[in-house]
Amino acid sequence: MSIKFERIGVLPELVDYQEAWDLQRRIHEEVTLGQAGPTVLLLEHEEVYTAGRRTEPEDRPIDGTPVVDVDRGGKLTWHGPGQLVGYPIVRLLDMKGIREYVAILEEALINTAAAFGVQTTRIRGRSGVWIQGINGAQDRKLAAIGIRVDHGVTMHGFALNCSNELTPYAQIIPCGITDAGVTSLSEEAGTTITPADVLDRVEQELEALLSPAVILTATTLEGAQR
Repeated sequence: MSIKFERIGVLPELVDYQEAWDLQRRIHEEVTLGQAGPTVLLLEHEEVYTAGRRTEPEDRPIDGTPVVDVDRGGKLTWHGPGQLVGYPIVRLLDMKGIREYVAILEEALINTAAAFGVQTTRIRGRSGVWIQGINGAQDRKLAAIGIRVDHGVTMHGFALNCSNELTPYAQIIPCGITDAGVTSLSEEAGTTITPADVLDRVEQELEALLSPAVILTATTLEGAQR
């Protein structure tokens, strides 16, 4: 069994955050119980701010905009139209391989950006995918990663800025980082690149990079731990 990719909503069909979170939890339970194999949800959300477990009060929007508190790692971020969000729900082969799993997600997005002519990198001490600033310019974050692993099965995932407006980030401190900016594929490439444009490439990269690190068949938790 290979990884199952489900495109559950891209423009003009945006997905409510709570609806996607409920779906994640249902699939997570099925994978945990050995009733389903690895699944990746791909979508665009209706506009929303979400706060991970490390969010501080001062990170929240200064205008009182509502925030959804979630059980992933990381701090505050924004989701909305023009941003491709991916939720891999997979059982890791190595229960201690969380750092390697995050690196796989980063590599898949780095390769995807390169396919559209945008060169990105990792920044030491920071998760996600970045454009490194030169000549005194700030580093710019292209993709955020925030995950949770429960019983060896992942939830939440990544958000890749494609063609979204960047103004919502001005209301917050994205991911709690004060000394860097935010960007998008369209901003860096100088042409419009939508989530729909990158879906095929993201799936290809995740299939190739993620498959060796996850259990590809439905299996019970006890079986996975032997």
